[in-house]
Amino acid sequence: MNRLTVFGRVPLYRLTSSYVNAISLRNFSTTTPTFARNTVINFVPQQEAWVIERMGKFHKVLEPGLNILIPVLDRIKYVQSLKEIAIEIPQQGAITLDNVQVQLDGVLYLRVIDPYKASYGVDDPEFAVTQLAQTTMRSEVGKISLDVQEAMQMQVEAERKKRAAILESEGHRDAAVNIAEGEKKSRILASEASMQEKINEARGVASAVEMQGQARQRAIEFVSAALNKEGGHHAAGLVVAEQYVQAFSNLANKSNTLIVPANANDVNSMVTQALTVYKQVTDAGDKTRNGGNKQ
Repeated sequence: MNRLTVFGRVPLYRLTSSYVNAISLRNFSTTTPTFARNTVINFVPQQEAWVIERMGKFHKVLEPGLNILIPVLDRIKYVQSLKEIAIEIPQQGAITLDNVQVQLDGVLYLRVIDPYKASYGVDDPEFAVTQLAQTTMRSEVGKISLDVQEAMQMQVEAERKKRAAILESEGHRDAAVNIAEGEKKSRILASEASMQEKINEARGVASAVEMQGQARQRAIEFVSAALNKEGGHHAAGLVVAEQYVQAFSNLANKSNTLIVPANANDVNSMVTQALTVYKQVTDAGDKTRNGGNKQ
Protein backbone atom coordinates (compact mmCIF):
# COMPACT_ATOMS: atom_id res chain seq x y z
CA MET A 1 0.00 0.00 0.00
CA ASN A 2 1.35 3.46 -0.87
CA ARG A 3 1.90 5.20 2.43
CA LEU A 4 2.86 8.69 3.53
CA THR A 5 3.38 9.17 7.25
CA VAL A 6 3.69 12.59 8.87
CA PHE A 7 4.44 13.23 12.53
CA GLY A 8 3.93 16.81 13.72
CA ARG A 9 5.54 19.26 11.32
CA VAL A 10 8.33 16.99 10.12
CA PRO A 11 7.34 14.86 7.10
CA LEU A 12 8.68 11.31 7.17
CA TYR A 13 7.56 9.46 4.06
CA ARG A 14 7.91 6.04 2.50
CA LEU A 15 6.60 5.31 -1.00
CA THR A 16 6.21 1.65 -1.96
CA SER A 17 4.66 1.76 -5.47
CA SER A 18 5.10 3.60 -8.74
CA TYR A 19 1.33 3.96 -9.02
CA VAL A 20 0.51 5.86 -5.88
CA ASN A 21 -3.20 5.19 -5.53
CA ALA A 22 -3.61 5.07 -1.75
CA ILE A 23 -1.83 7.24 0.79
CA SER A 24 -2.39 6.79 4.54
CA LEU A 25 -1.62 9.87 6.55
CA ARG A 26 -2.09 9.27 10.26
CA ASN A 27 -1.57 11.24 13.45
CA PHE A 28 -2.09 14.57 11.73
CA SER A 29 -4.37 17.50 12.57
CA THR A 30 -7.29 19.14 10.77
CA THR A 31 -9.05 22.35 11.68
CA THR A 32 -12.84 22.62 11.78
CA PRO A 33 -14.30 26.08 12.50
CA THR A 34 -17.41 26.14 14.61
CA PHE A 35 -20.48 28.21 15.27
CA ALA A 36 -21.24 26.50 18.62
CA ARG A 37 -22.61 28.80 21.28
CA ASN A 38 -21.54 28.99 24.90
CA THR A 39 -24.54 27.81 26.95
CA VAL A 40 -22.63 27.97 30.27
CA ILE A 41 -23.29 24.26 30.86
CA ASN A 42 -21.84 22.55 27.79
CA PHE A 43 -21.75 18.87 26.85
CA VAL A 44 -18.86 17.95 24.55
CA PRO A 45 -19.64 14.83 22.44
CA GLN A 46 -17.32 11.84 22.37
CA GLN A 47 -14.47 12.05 19.81
CA GLU A 48 -14.61 15.86 19.77
CA ALA A 49 -12.41 18.57 21.30
CA TRP A 50 -13.59 22.15 21.75
CA VAL A 51 -10.98 24.92 21.67
CA ILE A 52 -11.94 27.74 24.06
CA GLU A 53 -10.78 31.36 23.93
CA ARG A 54 -11.18 33.71 26.88
CA MET A 55 -11.27 37.39 25.98
CA GLY A 56 -9.73 36.58 22.57
CA LYS A 57 -6.85 34.48 23.94
CA PHE A 58 -6.53 30.70 23.97
CA HIS A 59 -7.74 29.36 27.31
CA LYS A 60 -8.08 25.56 27.18
CA VAL A 61 -9.31 22.52 25.24
CA LEU A 62 -12.53 20.93 26.50
CA GLU A 63 -12.60 17.14 26.77
CA PRO A 64 -15.75 15.04 26.09
CA GLY A 65 -18.35 15.27 28.84
CA LEU A 66 -19.72 18.03 31.06
CA ASN A 67 -17.91 21.38 30.96
CA ILE A 68 -18.85 24.76 32.45
CA LEU A 69 -17.84 28.03 30.78
CA ILE A 70 -18.16 31.67 31.78
CA PRO A 71 -20.69 33.49 29.59
CA VAL A 72 -19.51 36.45 27.49
CA LEU A 73 -15.83 35.92 28.49
CA ASP A 74 -15.45 32.38 27.10
CA ARG A 75 -16.00 31.61 23.43
CA ILE A 76 -16.02 28.27 21.62
CA LYS A 77 -13.60 29.10 18.81
CA TYR A 78 -13.02 25.71 17.15
CA VAL A 79 -14.54 22.24 17.27
CA GLN A 80 -12.01 19.56 16.33
CA SER A 81 -13.21 16.11 15.29
CA LEU A 82 -10.90 13.39 16.61
CA LYS A 83 -12.23 10.77 14.19
CA GLU A 84 -10.22 9.52 11.25
CA ILE A 85 -11.35 11.09 7.96
CA ALA A 86 -10.52 10.27 4.34
CA ILE A 87 -9.62 12.88 1.69
CA GLU A 88 -9.31 11.98 -1.98
CA ILE A 89 -6.20 13.27 -3.75
CA PRO A 90 -6.90 14.48 -7.32
CA GLN A 91 -5.24 12.66 -10.19
CA GLN A 92 -1.93 14.14 -11.33
CA GLY A 93 0.90 13.29 -13.68
CA ALA A 94 4.44 12.30 -12.72
CA ILE A 95 7.62 11.11 -14.47
CA THR A 96 9.58 8.06 -13.33
CA LEU A 97 13.34 7.73 -13.12
CA ASP A 98 13.46 6.22 -16.62
CA ASN A 99 11.34 9.10 -18.08
CA VAL A 100 8.02 7.24 -18.21
CA GLN A 101 4.95 9.41 -17.60
CA VAL A 102 2.38 7.94 -15.19
CA GLN A 103 -0.90 9.13 -13.65
CA LEU A 104 -1.22 9.22 -9.86
CA ASP A 105 -4.12 9.50 -7.46
CA GLY A 106 -4.50 8.73 -3.78
CA VAL A 107 -6.48 8.83 -0.56
CA LEU A 108 -5.40 10.53 2.65
CA TYR A 109 -6.45 9.27 6.09
CA LEU A 110 -6.22 12.05 8.67
CA ARG A 111 -6.82 12.19 12.40
CA VAL A 112 -6.36 15.08 14.85
CA ILE A 113 -4.08 14.34 17.80
CA ASP A 114 -3.35 17.91 18.95
CA PRO A 115 -6.42 20.20 18.81
CA TYR A 116 -4.36 23.26 19.78
CA LYS A 117 -1.86 22.91 16.91
CA ALA A 118 -4.63 21.99 14.50
CA SER A 119 -6.42 25.24 15.37
CA TYR A 120 -3.55 27.71 15.61
CA GLY A 121 -0.57 26.05 13.88
CA VAL A 122 -1.79 26.36 10.28
CA ASP A 123 -4.60 28.18 8.55
CA ASP A 124 -5.94 25.18 6.58
CA PRO A 125 -4.35 21.88 7.64
CA GLU A 126 -6.35 19.75 5.20
CA PHE A 127 -5.19 21.81 2.22
CA ALA A 128 -1.60 21.80 3.48
CA VAL A 129 -1.58 18.04 3.94
CA THR A 130 -3.12 17.49 0.50
CA GLN A 131 -0.45 19.61 -1.16
CA LEU A 132 2.27 17.82 0.80
CA ALA A 133 0.91 14.45 -0.33
CA GLN A 134 0.83 15.48 -4.00
CA THR A 135 4.35 16.88 -3.85
CA THR A 136 5.67 13.80 -2.09
CA MET A 137 4.03 11.45 -4.60
CA ARG A 138 5.64 13.21 -7.56
CA SER A 139 9.00 13.31 -5.82
CA GLU A 140 9.01 9.64 -4.88
CA VAL A 141 7.78 8.43 -8.27
CA GLY A 142 10.71 10.29 -9.84
CA LYS A 143 13.11 8.11 -7.81
CA ILE A 144 11.89 4.72 -9.08
CA SER A 145 11.92 2.93 -12.43
CA LEU A 146 8.95 1.54 -14.31
CA ASP A 147 10.26 -2.04 -14.10
CA VAL A 148 9.39 -2.25 -10.39
CA GLN A 149 5.73 -1.42 -10.94
CA GLU A 150 4.39 -4.97 -10.88
CA ALA A 151 6.11 -5.97 -7.63
CA MET A 152 5.07 -2.78 -5.90
CA GLN A 153 1.48 -3.12 -7.12
CA MET A 154 1.31 -6.59 -5.53
CA GLN A 155 2.53 -5.11 -2.28
CA VAL A 156 -0.19 -2.45 -2.47
CA GLU A 157 -2.87 -5.14 -2.92
CA ALA A 158 -1.49 -7.16 0.00
CA GLU A 159 -1.57 -4.10 2.23
CA ARG A 160 -5.20 -3.45 1.32
CA LYS A 161 -6.17 -7.03 2.14
CA LYS A 162 -4.31 -6.80 5.42
CA ARG A 163 -6.24 -3.68 6.42
CA ALA A 164 -9.56 -5.32 5.47
CA ALA A 165 -8.69 -8.45 7.47
CA ILE A 166 -7.83 -6.35 10.53
CA LEU A 167 -11.16 -4.52 10.36
CA GLU A 168 -13.06 -7.80 9.92
CA SER A 169 -11.30 -9.43 12.89
CA GLU A 170 -12.06 -6.41 15.07
CA GLY A 171 -15.72 -6.69 14.08
CA HIS A 172 -15.83 -10.40 15.00
CA ARG A 173 -14.13 -9.65 18.31
CA ASP A 174 -16.61 -6.90 19.19
CA ALA A 175 -19.53 -9.18 18.26
CA ALA A 176 -18.18 -11.98 20.48
CA VAL A 177 -17.74 -9.55 23.37
CA ASN A 178 -21.30 -8.27 22.96
CA ILE A 179 -22.70 -11.82 22.90
CA ALA A 180 -20.73 -12.76 26.02
CA GLU A 181 -21.92 -9.63 27.83
CA GLY A 182 -25.53 -10.41 26.86
CA GLU A 183 -25.29 -13.99 28.15
CA LYS A 184 -23.68 -12.77 31.36
CA LYS A 185 -26.45 -10.26 32.03
CA SER A 186 -29.11 -12.86 31.14
CA ARG A 187 -27.69 -15.36 33.63
CA ILE A 188 -27.42 -12.72 36.34
CA LEU A 189 -31.04 -11.67 35.84
CA ALA A 190 -32.19 -15.31 35.85
CA SER A 191 -30.32 -16.05 39.09
CA GLU A 192 -31.71 -12.91 40.72
CA ALA A 193 -35.24 -13.88 39.65
CA SER A 194 -34.78 -17.42 41.04
CA MET A 195 -33.44 -16.04 44.30
CA GLN A 196 -36.35 -13.60 44.63
CA GLU A 197 -38.81 -16.43 43.91
CA LYS A 198 -37.31 -18.56 46.71
CA ILE A 199 -37.42 -15.59 49.08
CA ASN A 200 -41.09 -15.00 48.28
CA GLU A 201 -41.90 -18.70 48.80
CA ALA A 202 -40.07 -18.71 52.14
CA ARG A 203 -41.94 -15.60 53.24
CA GLY A 204 -45.24 -17.21 52.23
CA VAL A 205 -44.48 -20.39 54.21
CA ALA A 206 -43.40 -18.33 57.22
CA SER A 207 -46.58 -16.25 57.05
CA ALA A 208 -48.73 -19.41 56.81
CA VAL A 209 -47.02 -21.00 59.83
CA GLU A 210 -47.40 -17.78 61.78
CA MET A 211 -51.10 -17.53 60.93
CA GLN A 212 -51.68 -21.19 61.88
CA GLY A 213 -49.94 -20.61 65.21
CA GLN A 214 -52.00 -17.51 65.89
CA ALA A 215 -55.21 -19.39 65.02
CA ARG A 216 -54.26 -22.27 67.33
CA GLN A 217 -53.39 -19.81 70.09
CA ARG A 218 -56.77 -18.12 69.79
CA ALA A 219 -58.52 -21.52 69.83
CA ILE A 220 -56.67 -22.58 72.98
CA GLU A 221 -57.45 -19.26 74.66
CA PHE A 222 -61.11 -19.67 73.69
CA VAL A 223 -61.24 -23.22 75.14
CA SER A 224 -59.45 -22.08 78.28
CA ALA A 225 -61.93 -19.27 78.78
CA ALA A 226 -64.84 -21.67 78.23
CA LEU A 227 -63.49 -24.14 80.82
CA ASN A 228 -63.27 -21.39 83.43
CA LYS A 229 -66.97 -20.65 83.06
CA GLU A 230 -69.65 -22.40 85.13
CA GLY A 231 -70.36 -25.89 83.78
CA GLY A 232 -67.32 -25.77 81.55
CA HIS A 233 -65.69 -28.86 83.08
CA HIS A 234 -68.87 -30.93 82.56
CA ALA A 235 -69.05 -29.86 78.94
CA ALA A 236 -65.39 -30.77 78.48
CA GLY A 237 -66.02 -34.15 80.06
CA LEU A 238 -68.85 -34.78 77.64
CA VAL A 239 -66.62 -33.89 74.69
CA VAL A 240 -63.85 -36.19 75.96
CA ALA A 241 -66.32 -39.05 76.36
CA GLU A 242 -67.63 -38.53 72.84
CA GLN A 243 -64.11 -38.49 71.41
CA TYR A 244 -63.24 -41.63 73.40
CA VAL A 245 -66.17 -43.51 71.94
CA GLN A 246 -65.49 -42.09 68.45
CA ALA A 247 -61.89 -43.29 68.62
CA PHE A 248 -63.00 -46.90 69.07
CA SER A 249 -65.47 -46.45 66.22
CA ASN A 250 -62.68 -45.25 63.91
CA LEU A 251 -60.47 -48.18 64.88
CA ALA A 252 -63.25 -50.58 63.94
CA ASN A 253 -63.56 -49.00 60.51
CA LYS A 254 -59.81 -49.05 59.69
CA SER A 255 -58.68 -52.49 60.91
CA ASN A 256 -59.93 -56.05 61.18
CA THR A 257 -57.98 -56.73 64.39
CA LEU A 258 -58.77 -54.65 67.47
CA ILE A 259 -57.47 -54.54 71.02
CA VAL A 260 -60.35 -53.20 73.15
CA PRO A 261 -61.11 -53.13 76.85
CA ALA A 262 -62.96 -56.08 78.32
CA ASN A 263 -66.00 -53.95 79.03
CA ALA A 264 -66.25 -52.42 75.54
CA ASN A 265 -69.94 -53.30 75.39
CA ASP A 266 -70.62 -51.28 78.52
CA VAL A 267 -70.99 -47.74 77.19
CA ASN A 268 -71.52 -46.27 80.64
CA SER A 269 -68.27 -47.81 81.82
CA MET A 270 -66.38 -46.36 78.82
CA VAL A 271 -67.81 -42.90 79.44
CA THR A 272 -66.89 -43.19 83.12
CA GLN A 273 -63.31 -44.10 82.17
CA ALA A 274 -63.10 -41.14 79.80
CA LEU A 275 -64.38 -38.75 82.47
CA THR A 276 -61.94 -40.22 84.99
CA VAL A 277 -59.04 -39.60 82.58
CA TYR A 278 -60.21 -36.04 82.00
CA LYS A 279 -60.58 -35.45 85.79
CA GLN A 280 -57.07 -36.74 86.44
CA VAL A 281 -55.63 -34.49 83.76
CA THR A 282 -57.58 -31.51 85.12
CA ASP A 283 -56.51 -32.16 88.72
CA ALA A 284 -52.89 -32.49 87.65
CA GLY A 285 -53.10 -29.16 85.84
CA ASP A 286 -54.70 -27.47 88.85
CA LYS A 287 -51.96 -28.77 91.17
CA THR A 288 -49.29 -27.50 88.80
CA ARG A 289 -50.87 -24.06 88.66
CA ASN A 290 -51.38 -23.91 92.44
CA GLY A 291 -47.79 -24.96 93.07
CA GLY A 292 -46.56 -22.24 90.75
CA ASN A 293 -48.70 -19.64 92.50
CA LYS A 294 -47.36 -20.61 95.95
CA GLN A 295 -43.82 -20.23 94.74
